[in-house]
Amino acid sequence: MGALSTPKLIGLDDYVPVVGQAEIDEMRAVAACLEGRTVKMVNSTAMGGGVAEILNRLVPLMADVGVPTRWDIITGGDDFFAVTKGFHNALHGAAYEPTPQAFEIFRACQQQNLASLRFEEDFVVIHDPQPIGLVEARDQKPAHWVWRCHIDVSRPHPEVWNFLVQYMKRYDAMMISSPSFTRALPIHQYLWYPSIDPLSQKNQELEPEFIRETLERFQINPKRRILTQVSRFDRLKDPLGVIKAYKLVRKYTDCQLVLAGGGAKDDPEGGQVLAEVQEAAGNDPDIHILDLPPWSALEINALQRASTIVLQKSLQEGFGLTVTEALWKKKPVVASAVGGIPLQVIHKLTGMLAHSVEGTAYQIRYLLSHPAIAQRLGEMGHEHVKENFLVTRNLKRYLLLFLALSGAAR
Repeated sequence: MGALSTPKLIGLDDYVPVVGQAEIDEMRAVAACLEGRTVKMVNSTAMGGGVAEILNRLVPLMADVGVPTRWDIITGGDDFFAVTKGFHNALHGAAYEPTPQAFEIFRACQQQNLASLRFEEDFVVIHDPQPIGLVEARDQKPAHWVWRCHIDVSRPHPEVWNFLVQYMKRYDAMMISSPSFTRALPIHQYLWYPSIDPLSQKNQELEPEFIRETLERFQINPKRRILTQVSRFDRLKDPLGVIKAYKLVRKYTDCQLVLAGGGAKDDPEGGQVLAEVQEAAGNDPDIHILDLPPWSALEINALQRASTIVLQKSLQEGFGLTVTEALWKKKPVVASAVGGIPLQVIHKLTGMLAHSVEGTAYQIRYLLSHPAIAQRLGEMGHEHVKENFLVTRNLKRYLLLFLALSGAAR
Protein backbone atom coordinates (compact mmCIF):
# COMPACT_ATOMS: atom_id res chain seq x y z
CA MET A 1 0.00 0.00 0.00
CA GLY A 2 1.58 3.25 -1.08
CA ALA A 3 1.26 6.67 0.43
CA LEU A 4 -1.41 9.02 -0.78
CA SER A 5 -0.27 11.74 -3.12
CA THR A 6 -1.49 15.12 -1.97
CA PRO A 7 -2.05 18.07 -4.27
CA LYS A 8 0.07 21.15 -3.92
CA LEU A 9 -1.59 23.39 -1.39
CA ILE A 10 -1.05 26.86 -0.05
CA GLY A 11 1.89 27.29 2.30
CA LEU A 12 2.13 28.24 5.94
CA ASP A 13 2.97 31.86 5.12
CA ASP A 14 -0.47 32.26 3.55
CA TYR A 15 -1.94 32.09 7.06
CA VAL A 16 -0.16 35.26 8.21
CA PRO A 17 -3.26 37.45 7.62
CA VAL A 18 -5.29 35.05 9.79
CA VAL A 19 -3.01 34.29 12.75
CA GLY A 20 -0.18 36.83 12.46
CA GLN A 21 3.49 36.64 11.51
CA ALA A 22 4.68 35.93 15.06
CA GLU A 23 2.67 32.70 15.23
CA ILE A 24 4.09 31.50 11.91
CA ASP A 25 7.65 32.33 12.95
CA GLU A 26 7.20 30.43 16.20
CA MET A 27 6.02 27.30 14.38
CA ARG A 28 9.00 27.37 12.05
CA ALA A 29 11.34 27.78 15.01
CA VAL A 30 9.82 24.76 16.76
CA ALA A 31 9.95 22.71 13.54
CA ALA A 32 13.66 23.50 13.17
CA CYS A 33 14.26 21.52 16.37
CA LEU A 34 12.84 18.46 14.58
CA GLU A 35 15.17 18.65 11.59
CA GLY A 36 15.76 15.22 10.10
CA ARG A 37 12.74 13.64 11.83
CA THR A 38 9.89 12.06 9.86
CA VAL A 39 6.23 11.34 10.60
CA LYS A 40 3.64 8.81 9.43
CA MET A 41 -0.13 9.35 9.71
CA VAL A 42 -2.49 6.38 9.21
CA ASN A 43 -6.28 6.31 9.01
CA SER A 44 -9.03 4.36 7.26
CA THR A 45 -10.26 6.62 4.46
CA ALA A 46 -8.88 9.30 2.16
CA MET A 47 -12.18 11.12 1.62
CA GLY A 48 -15.27 11.58 3.73
CA GLY A 49 -15.31 12.53 7.40
CA GLY A 50 -13.40 14.96 9.58
CA VAL A 51 -10.21 12.90 9.96
CA ALA A 52 -9.54 12.83 6.23
CA GLU A 53 -10.27 16.55 5.97
CA ILE A 54 -7.82 17.36 8.75
CA LEU A 55 -5.05 15.21 7.27
CA ASN A 56 -5.58 16.61 3.78
CA ARG A 57 -4.59 20.02 5.12
CA LEU A 58 -2.21 19.09 7.93
CA VAL A 59 0.15 16.77 6.02
CA PRO A 60 1.25 19.37 3.41
CA LEU A 61 1.79 21.96 6.15
CA MET A 62 4.00 19.53 8.06
CA ALA A 63 6.14 19.19 4.94
CA ASP A 64 6.16 22.98 4.52
CA VAL A 65 7.82 23.45 7.92
CA GLY A 66 10.43 20.81 7.13
CA VAL A 67 8.96 17.74 8.85
CA PRO A 68 8.29 15.21 6.05
CA THR A 69 5.02 13.40 6.72
CA ARG A 70 3.71 10.31 4.96
CA TRP A 71 -0.01 9.53 4.96
CA ASP A 72 -1.12 5.92 4.52
CA ILE A 73 -4.61 4.46 4.28
CA ILE A 74 -5.43 0.95 5.49
CA THR A 75 -7.39 -1.40 3.28
CA GLY A 76 -10.23 -3.68 4.30
CA GLY A 77 -13.27 -5.49 2.96
CA ASP A 78 -16.93 -4.83 3.63
CA ASP A 79 -16.87 -7.29 6.51
CA PHE A 80 -14.08 -5.39 8.23
CA PHE A 81 -15.76 -2.00 7.91
CA ALA A 82 -19.05 -3.48 9.11
CA VAL A 83 -17.20 -4.66 12.22
CA THR A 84 -15.45 -1.34 12.79
CA LYS A 85 -18.72 0.55 12.36
CA GLY A 86 -20.15 -1.67 15.08
CA PHE A 87 -17.09 -0.95 17.22
CA HIS A 88 -17.49 2.77 16.55
CA ASN A 89 -21.09 2.79 17.75
CA ALA A 90 -20.22 0.56 20.71
CA LEU A 91 -17.44 2.90 21.83
CA HIS A 92 -20.02 5.69 21.79
CA GLY A 93 -22.08 3.59 24.20
CA ALA A 94 -24.60 2.07 21.78
CA ALA A 95 -25.95 -1.42 22.28
CA TYR A 96 -23.78 -4.01 20.55
CA GLU A 97 -23.35 -7.77 20.69
CA PRO A 98 -19.81 -8.60 19.57
CA THR A 99 -19.04 -12.08 18.35
CA PRO A 100 -15.77 -14.02 18.31
CA GLN A 101 -15.93 -13.78 14.50
CA ALA A 102 -16.03 -9.97 14.67
CA PHE A 103 -12.85 -9.86 16.72
CA GLU A 104 -11.19 -12.36 14.37
CA ILE A 105 -12.12 -10.28 11.30
CA PHE A 106 -10.59 -7.25 13.01
CA ARG A 107 -7.35 -9.08 13.85
CA ALA A 108 -7.04 -10.55 10.38
CA CYS A 109 -7.35 -7.16 8.69
CA GLN A 110 -4.71 -5.69 11.00
CA GLN A 111 -2.33 -8.46 9.96
CA GLN A 112 -3.05 -7.92 6.27
CA ASN A 113 -2.19 -4.25 6.57
CA LEU A 114 0.89 -4.97 8.66
CA ALA A 115 2.15 -7.10 5.80
CA SER A 116 1.84 -4.28 3.27
CA LEU A 117 2.79 -1.18 5.29
CA ARG A 118 6.24 -0.13 6.41
CA PHE A 119 6.95 1.93 9.50
CA GLU A 120 10.33 3.58 9.13
CA GLU A 121 9.40 7.04 10.45
CA ASP A 122 10.37 8.56 13.79
CA PHE A 123 6.80 9.36 14.84
CA VAL A 124 3.68 7.35 13.99
CA VAL A 125 0.16 8.69 14.57
CA ILE A 126 -2.68 6.17 14.20
CA HIS A 127 -6.14 7.67 13.85
CA ASP A 128 -9.21 6.00 15.38
CA PRO A 129 -9.95 2.31 16.07
CA GLN A 130 -9.84 0.92 12.52
CA PRO A 131 -6.00 0.80 12.30
CA ILE A 132 -5.24 0.67 16.03
CA GLY A 133 -3.70 -2.83 15.77
CA LEU A 134 -0.87 -1.56 13.57
CA VAL A 135 1.00 -0.75 16.78
CA GLU A 136 2.24 -4.36 16.60
CA ALA A 137 4.75 -3.03 14.06
CA ARG A 138 6.44 -0.68 16.49
CA ASP A 139 9.33 -3.09 16.98
CA GLN A 140 10.40 -2.58 13.34
CA LYS A 141 12.22 0.60 14.36
CA PRO A 142 12.53 2.50 17.63
CA ALA A 143 9.82 5.11 17.13
CA HIS A 144 7.23 7.03 19.08
CA TRP A 145 3.65 5.85 18.57
CA VAL A 146 0.54 7.87 19.37
CA TRP A 147 -3.11 6.87 19.06
CA ARG A 148 -5.41 9.73 18.05
CA CYS A 149 -8.93 8.92 19.23
CA HIS A 150 -11.42 11.22 17.48
CA ILE A 151 -14.56 9.68 19.02
CA ASP A 152 -16.37 9.92 22.35
CA VAL A 153 -15.16 7.07 24.57
CA SER A 154 -16.57 8.36 27.85
CA ARG A 155 -19.04 5.45 28.16
CA PRO A 156 -17.73 2.66 25.91
CA HIS A 157 -19.10 -0.85 25.53
CA PRO A 158 -16.99 -2.84 28.05
CA GLU A 159 -16.21 -5.86 25.87
CA VAL A 160 -15.19 -3.80 22.82
CA TRP A 161 -13.18 -1.41 24.98
CA ASN A 162 -11.34 -4.23 26.75
CA PHE A 163 -10.51 -5.79 23.39
CA LEU A 164 -9.01 -2.54 22.07
CA VAL A 165 -7.18 -1.71 25.31
CA GLN A 166 -4.67 -4.46 24.55
CA TYR A 167 -3.52 -2.31 21.63
CA MET A 168 -3.84 1.07 23.39
CA LYS A 169 -1.42 0.02 26.12
CA ARG A 170 1.35 -0.39 23.55
CA TYR A 171 1.23 3.28 22.48
CA ASP A 172 3.28 6.03 24.07
CA ALA A 173 0.28 8.33 24.33
CA MET A 174 -3.37 8.82 23.44
CA MET A 175 -4.89 12.03 22.09
CA ILE A 176 -8.53 12.81 22.94
CA SER A 177 -10.88 15.63 21.96
CA SER A 178 -12.49 16.33 25.35
CA PRO A 179 -11.49 16.00 29.02
CA SER A 180 -14.55 13.80 29.56
CA PHE A 181 -13.03 11.15 27.25
CA THR A 182 -10.13 10.33 29.57
CA ARG A 183 -9.83 6.69 30.62
CA ALA A 184 -7.82 4.68 33.14
CA LEU A 185 -4.85 3.75 30.97
CA PRO A 186 -1.13 3.34 31.72
CA ILE A 187 -0.14 5.84 29.00
CA HIS A 188 -0.14 9.63 28.73
CA GLN A 189 -3.36 11.24 27.51
CA TYR A 190 -3.38 14.62 25.79
CA LEU A 191 -6.33 16.95 25.19
CA TRP A 192 -6.24 17.55 21.46
CA TYR A 193 -8.77 19.64 19.55
CA PRO A 194 -9.52 18.85 15.91
CA SER A 195 -9.23 21.75 13.51
CA ILE A 196 -10.48 23.40 10.35
CA ASP A 197 -8.54 25.17 7.65
CA PRO A 198 -9.79 28.75 7.21
CA LEU A 199 -8.28 28.89 3.70
CA SER A 200 -9.79 25.65 2.40
CA GLN A 201 -12.64 25.57 -0.09
CA LYS A 202 -15.04 24.64 2.67
CA ASN A 203 -14.19 27.68 4.79
CA GLN A 204 -12.92 30.41 2.47
CA GLU A 205 -14.97 33.51 1.70
CA LEU A 206 -17.41 33.09 -1.19
CA GLU A 207 -18.92 35.50 -3.66
CA PRO A 208 -22.63 36.18 -2.99
CA GLU A 209 -23.40 35.18 -6.57
CA PHE A 210 -21.97 31.68 -6.04
CA ILE A 211 -24.01 31.25 -2.86
CA ARG A 212 -27.16 32.31 -4.68
CA GLU A 213 -26.45 29.98 -7.60
CA THR A 214 -25.89 27.08 -5.20
CA LEU A 215 -29.25 27.66 -3.53
CA GLU A 216 -30.97 27.86 -6.90
CA ARG A 217 -29.35 24.60 -8.00
CA PHE A 218 -30.77 22.82 -4.96
CA GLN A 219 -34.11 24.64 -5.25
CA ILE A 220 -33.73 26.38 -1.88
CA ASN A 221 -35.44 29.75 -1.52
CA PRO A 222 -32.85 32.37 -0.46
CA LYS A 223 -35.59 34.77 0.70
CA ARG A 224 -36.84 32.45 3.42
CA ARG A 225 -35.16 31.33 6.64
CA ILE A 226 -32.92 28.29 6.28
CA LEU A 227 -32.07 25.76 8.99
CA THR A 228 -29.15 23.52 8.04
CA GLN A 229 -27.43 20.47 9.40
CA VAL A 230 -24.34 19.21 7.57
CA SER A 231 -23.24 15.71 8.54
CA ARG A 232 -22.89 12.15 7.35
CA PHE A 233 -26.17 10.25 7.23
CA ASP A 234 -25.49 8.51 10.51
CA ARG A 235 -27.93 7.66 13.29
CA LEU A 236 -25.61 9.22 15.85
CA LYS A 237 -26.06 12.56 14.02
CA ASP A 238 -29.83 12.16 14.63
CA PRO A 239 -31.16 13.50 11.31
CA LEU A 240 -34.60 12.13 12.21
CA GLY A 241 -34.52 14.22 15.39
CA VAL A 242 -33.61 17.26 13.30
CA ILE A 243 -36.70 16.72 11.15
CA LYS A 244 -38.86 16.45 14.28
CA ALA A 245 -37.43 19.69 15.68
CA TYR A 246 -37.99 21.45 12.35
CA LYS A 247 -41.63 20.35 12.29
CA LEU A 248 -42.14 21.80 15.76
CA VAL A 249 -40.62 25.12 14.66
CA ARG A 250 -42.71 25.20 11.48
CA LYS A 251 -45.88 25.30 13.57
CA TYR A 252 -44.94 28.85 14.56
CA THR A 253 -42.37 30.15 12.08
CA ASP A 254 -41.87 29.88 8.34
CA CYS A 255 -38.56 28.20 7.50
CA GLN A 256 -36.86 25.56 5.37
CA LEU A 257 -34.68 22.64 6.42
CA VAL A 258 -31.53 21.48 4.66
CA LEU A 259 -29.96 18.14 5.57
CA ALA A 260 -26.71 17.98 3.62
CA GLY A 261 -24.39 15.03 3.92
CA GLY A 262 -22.82 12.04 2.29
CA GLY A 263 -20.99 8.87 3.11
CA ALA A 264 -17.52 7.48 3.63
CA LYS A 265 -15.83 4.23 2.64
CA ASP A 266 -15.60 3.09 6.27
CA ASP A 267 -19.30 3.73 7.05
CA PRO A 268 -21.52 1.02 5.52
CA GLU A 269 -24.75 2.25 7.16
CA GLY A 270 -25.03 5.55 5.30
CA GLY A 271 -27.38 4.37 2.54
CA GLN A 272 -29.83 2.83 4.98
CA VAL A 273 -29.92 5.95 7.17
CA LEU A 274 -30.41 8.15 4.10
CA ALA A 275 -33.46 6.07 3.13
CA GLU A 276 -34.88 6.49 6.64
CA VAL A 277 -34.39 10.25 6.42
CA GLN A 278 -36.11 10.45 3.04
CA GLU A 279 -39.05 8.49 4.40
CA ALA A 280 -39.35 10.78 7.43
CA ALA A 281 -39.25 13.88 5.22
CA GLY A 282 -42.11 12.55 3.11
CA ASN A 283 -43.41 15.01 0.53
CA ASP A 284 -42.55 18.17 2.44
CA PRO A 285 -41.17 20.52 -0.27
CA ASP A 286 -39.34 22.57 2.37
CA ILE A 287 -37.14 19.68 3.53
CA HIS A 288 -34.11 19.51 1.23
CA ILE A 289 -32.13 16.27 1.60
CA LEU A 290 -28.83 16.55 -0.24
CA ASP A 291 -26.67 13.45 -0.66
CA LEU A 292 -23.43 15.16 -1.63
CA PRO A 293 -20.19 13.57 -2.88
CA PRO A 294 -17.01 14.10 -0.83
CA TRP A 295 -15.74 16.80 -3.24
CA SER A 296 -18.64 19.17 -2.48
CA ALA A 297 -16.66 21.50 -0.21
CA LEU A 298 -17.70 24.70 -2.00
CA GLU A 299 -21.36 23.68 -2.00
CA ILE A 300 -21.26 22.91 1.73
CA ASN A 301 -19.56 26.23 2.33
CA ALA A 302 -22.29 28.03 0.39
CA LEU A 303 -25.08 26.21 2.21
CA GLN A 304 -23.61 27.06 5.61
CA ARG A 305 -23.12 30.73 4.67
CA ALA A 306 -26.68 30.96 3.38
CA SER A 307 -28.14 29.46 6.56
CA THR A 308 -30.03 31.43 9.14
CA ILE A 309 -29.16 28.88 11.83
CA VAL A 310 -26.85 25.86 11.67
CA LEU A 311 -27.79 22.76 13.66
CA GLN A 312 -25.84 19.80 15.00
CA LYS A 313 -28.28 17.60 16.87
CA SER A 314 -25.93 14.69 17.51
CA LEU A 315 -26.72 11.95 19.99
CA GLN A 316 -22.99 11.34 20.46
CA GLU A 317 -20.16 13.37 19.01
CA GLY A 318 -16.39 13.22 19.25
CA PHE A 319 -16.05 16.90 18.40
CA GLY A 320 -18.16 17.95 15.41
CA LEU A 321 -16.11 19.91 12.87
CA THR A 322 -19.30 21.03 11.11
CA VAL A 323 -19.97 23.06 14.26
CA THR A 324 -16.49 24.59 13.97
CA GLU A 325 -17.11 25.45 10.32
CA ALA A 326 -20.40 27.18 11.10
CA LEU A 327 -18.92 29.18 13.98
CA TRP A 328 -16.04 30.29 11.76
CA LYS A 329 -18.62 31.64 9.31
CA LYS A 330 -20.22 33.63 12.18
CA LYS A 331 -23.39 31.56 12.06
CA PRO A 332 -25.58 31.08 15.15
CA VAL A 333 -25.44 27.41 16.11
CA VAL A 334 -27.92 25.23 17.99
CA ALA A 335 -26.29 21.94 18.96
CA SER A 336 -26.62 19.03 21.35
CA ALA A 337 -24.71 19.19 24.61
CA VAL A 338 -22.79 15.96 23.93
CA GLY A 339 -19.17 14.91 23.44
CA GLY A 340 -16.84 17.67 22.32
CA ILE A 341 -19.57 20.06 21.17
CA PRO A 342 -19.73 22.04 24.48
CA LEU A 343 -16.04 22.85 24.04
CA GLN A 344 -17.11 24.86 21.00
CA VAL A 345 -20.68 25.93 21.74
CA ILE A 346 -20.49 27.69 25.08
CA HIS A 347 -24.15 28.12 25.96
CA LYS A 348 -25.42 31.66 25.40
CA LEU A 349 -21.89 32.86 24.60
CA THR A 350 -20.86 31.22 21.31
CA GLY A 351 -24.09 29.37 20.56
CA MET A 352 -27.02 27.54 22.12
CA LEU A 353 -27.00 24.02 23.55
CA ALA A 354 -29.98 21.67 23.73
CA HIS A 355 -30.74 18.28 25.26
CA SER A 356 -33.80 17.09 23.34
CA VAL A 357 -35.91 17.54 20.22
CA GLU A 358 -38.14 19.98 22.07
CA GLY A 359 -35.16 21.87 23.47
CA THR A 360 -33.62 22.14 20.00
CA ALA A 361 -36.87 23.54 18.61
CA TYR A 362 -37.11 26.02 21.47
CA GLN A 363 -33.59 27.37 20.91
CA ILE A 364 -34.21 27.67 17.16
CA ARG A 365 -37.40 29.66 17.76
CA TYR A 366 -35.63 31.88 20.27
CA LEU A 367 -32.81 32.77 17.88
CA LEU A 368 -35.19 33.32 14.96
CA SER A 369 -37.11 35.84 17.07
CA HIS A 370 -33.94 37.52 18.44
CA PRO A 371 -31.71 38.18 15.40
CA ALA A 372 -29.42 40.59 17.27
CA ILE A 373 -28.58 37.91 19.84
CA ALA A 374 -28.07 35.38 17.04
CA GLN A 375 -25.63 37.74 15.34
CA ARG A 376 -23.66 38.32 18.54
CA LEU A 377 -23.38 34.57 19.17
CA GLY A 378 -22.02 34.12 15.65
CA GLU A 379 -19.39 36.80 16.13
CA MET A 380 -18.25 35.35 19.47
CA GLY A 381 -18.17 31.87 17.94
CA HIS A 382 -15.87 33.08 15.18
CA GLU A 383 -13.37 34.46 17.69
CA HIS A 384 -13.51 31.24 19.71
CA VAL A 385 -12.61 29.18 16.63
CA LYS A 386 -9.83 31.57 15.65
CA GLU A 387 -8.27 31.19 19.08
CA ASN A 388 -8.55 27.42 19.47
CA PHE A 389 -9.58 25.36 16.45
CA LEU A 390 -7.59 26.36 13.35
CA VAL A 391 -5.19 24.05 11.52
CA THR A 392 -2.24 26.27 12.44
CA ARG A 393 -2.90 25.62 16.13
CA ASN A 394 -3.17 21.89 15.39
CA LEU A 395 0.16 21.94 13.53
CA LYS A 396 1.89 23.73 16.38
CA ARG A 397 0.60 21.23 18.93
CA TYR A 398 1.83 18.29 16.83
CA LEU A 399 5.28 19.82 16.59
CA LEU A 400 5.42 20.39 20.35
CA LEU A 401 4.18 16.84 21.01
CA PHE A 402 6.90 15.37 18.83
CA LEU A 403 9.49 17.46 20.64
CA ALA A 404 8.20 16.25 23.98
CA LEU A 405 8.15 12.60 22.92
CA SER A 406 11.67 12.73 21.54
CA GLY A 407 13.06 14.54 24.55
CA ALA A 408 14.38 17.30 22.31
CA ALA A 409 12.39 19.85 24.30
CA ARG A 410 14.81 19.36 27.18
